[in-house]
Amino acid sequence: EMTWLNGNDTVLTYELRVSFGFIQSTFFLLIICLTFSLILSSILLLYLLYVLQYGLMVAAGIAGSCWVVVGASLFLSKRVRCLGVLFVLSCGMKQGRNVLITAGTSLVVLKNIQNTLENITGLSRSMVCNLQAKRVSINTTPLCNYVRMLRWVGNVLRAFTDFGVAELVSDLEVTSRGDSEKLRERLVEAERTLNGTAKSIWAAVDTLSSVGQRLFPAFSFLLLMGFTVLHLRRYCHNKKYENVYITRTFINFDEKQKAEGRRPVLPLTPKEARRYITIPSPGLSATEGKAMLKFSFPVFTHCLAWVLFIGVDVLMFWFVEVIRTKTHNKIHRDFSYQVSIFEKSCLPKPRLVIYDSILPLVVLLAALLSMALLSAKLSQIRLMVCEQFFSTNAEERVEFLHAKILKKRSRKEGNRIAEESSLRSLIKKQAS
Repeated sequence: EMTWLNGNDTVLTYELRVSFGFIQSTFFLLIICLTFSLILSSILLLYLLYVLQYGLMVAAGIAGSCWVVVGASLFLSKRVRCLGVLFVLSCGMKQGRNVLITAGTSLVVLKNIQNTLENITGLSRSMVCNLQAKRVSINTTPLCNYVRMLRWVGNVLRAFTDFGVAELVSDLEVTSRGDSEKLRERLVEAERTLNGTAKSIWAAVDTLSSVGQRLFPAFSFLLLMGFTVLHLRRYCHNKKYENVYITRTFINFDEKQKAEGRRPVLPLTPKEARRYITIPSPGLSATEGKAMLKFSFPVFTHCLAWVLFIGVDVLMFWFVEVIRTKTHNKIHRDFSYQVSIFEKSCLPKPRLVIYDSILPLVVLLAALLSMALLSAKLSQIRLMVCEQFFSTNAEERVEFLHAKILKKRSRKEGNRIAEESSLRSLIKKQAS
């Protein structure tokens, strides 16, 4: 009887321990889910307040609702928890890389290309202003005195050449083209066209900038979430998708096959070891190195494009600055009057925003470089996360990969045996 009681006490103690462990793990899971949802809702609150400029009560209501809904979904659904972890990992992988590249390109377009257009427009306006100033200044320069003097000479010639017998016609007409009404109308039309074009360009750029700043964070979030859902769907429904990893589940399955007397796969051949990646592995395989280079190639090409646009902006600034500093002091000498090439009031004032874009781009490039170095290992972590949440799909993928490797080996062995038999038959024919 005492033994029976002791046995019941043992069973009761074990059940209490199991219950306490379950409650503890459940409570820990709840804390993690609420913390993750709180971070996400806080980011949403800042986005609504400072980007979309919502009211405090409205933004707080939306963020609070998001906190409750996301927290409850994470706690109740295993699939949602997997999506949350994969979303965080996707921020440091290919999808996050594309978002950062898009952000860098938008920054260059909105900063440097816009500044280049402003400098070009300023230079055009200064040229029109200079022509208008020259049209007025030419009328007030000594050139007008020469024009009046030539007209006086014409009148004198006309008086002295009339001898009564023969008349020598001397029509000397001298006009100044600087005070032409047609020139003035053309300059006014040019200025009006320039102002209209500049206004349309600035309106389009401002609209693009405003829309981009408001919608880019939300678009990036939806894009990353969409890629995460697509990856999880492919993992669960496509056995061939990224199925090149030798995981712990694969090793256990291969050992089970070997214990049952079936043909194992491990150890891999040298050629297979180059093709298939064993995880977790601290080293870097050749396949992972190629993946890193493939990951870094778009970063390199876009970086060259950024440097090109920034260089064009700097060259345009230098060109306008040279015009502003050099041509103002140069004097064009012709006959007996002097006219400056550029009027001081019409000098262009270029602007350089290279420092406003260089620092954010350096930060983006540093983040992209870190992501390139970690991309291969993050892929391994993402696969292990999927295995933990979807063990049934992981076992199906392992069986498929195991059968695939055995099938390739059997095909190679069959080809090798056929080649050896054909070689033997050829030797026998030659010997006979």
